[in-house]
Amino acid sequence: MREIFYRLAASGFVPRALFAPRLPSAPPERHAGRTLHLEIVSHCWRYSHLLAYQLSSLVLYPPKRTLVTMTVFYTPEDESTAALLTFIGGMDAPNVRWNWQALERTHLFRRSLGRNLAARATNADWIWFADCDLVFHRGAIDGAARALEAKDDLLVFPRRHQVTELLDPDDPLLEAGQGRPRLLDINPADGFLPEIRERAVGALQIVRGDAARAGGYCGTIDFYQRPVPKWRRTHDDRVFRWLLGTQGVPIEVPALYRIRHREKGRKGA
Repeated sequence: MREIFYRLAASGFVPRALFAPRLPSAPPERHAGRTLHLEIVSHCWRYSHLLAYQLSSLVLYPPKRTLVTMTVFYTPEDESTAALLTFIGGMDAPNVRWNWQALERTHLFRRSLGRNLAARATNADWIWFADCDLVFHRGAIDGAARALEAKDDLLVFPRRHQVTELLDPDDPLLEAGQGRPRLLDINPADGFLPEIRERAVGALQIVRGDAARAGGYCGTIDFYQRPVPKWRRTHDDRVFRWLLGTQGVPIEVPALYRIRHREKGRKGA
């Protein structure tokens, strides 16, 4: 019932001021020549075959003019994800810092809980709340940084990215991520189609760092910070936009891809 209440609240049936966080009134001062710092946050539960592509993309195509903190929330009982993080964590990617955050399963299953922890703790200029099916191909991170340097908005999102069709579990792209951890790459010319978004949703939410530290991620609503026994459907992004008072401002990010998959890793969790 409480989830229904907050979904209705986000539709405008409740005054936002009752829950809105206290956010900075002005963006932080920019310093000329300073390298932009972007934190990317993903959650992984039984999706190591997808996360492998995301993390590999940062190894294969590291940013040249952007500092990246790559944060992954996981639980050690997901052995395939833990093994992948150990493998990737041993690799040196220029301008990239790995940040693996282990949570109990019940904490991992509430995505907004981990996102709130990351938001409060970040020291980045911008924090990108992603999912592990996003792939940052050649030039994606530096392209995002160029767009972000020109923005003072609280919330922005990539307007366009490239997606696969819904892939079955036996698709070669998904099967390649099974078994022993290794670096994986996509072929951008193979089966990706453009998708346009009109607001910041799901894995396409990029928040100004000072606003993230001040308000967290749905940090003023206790309901979204409670552990749960099963994976929750992620309605939290709608509530998050409501709390910020914006649907987000579109930006152009090149070489951004998403692997869509029919079978959900969280099924049965």
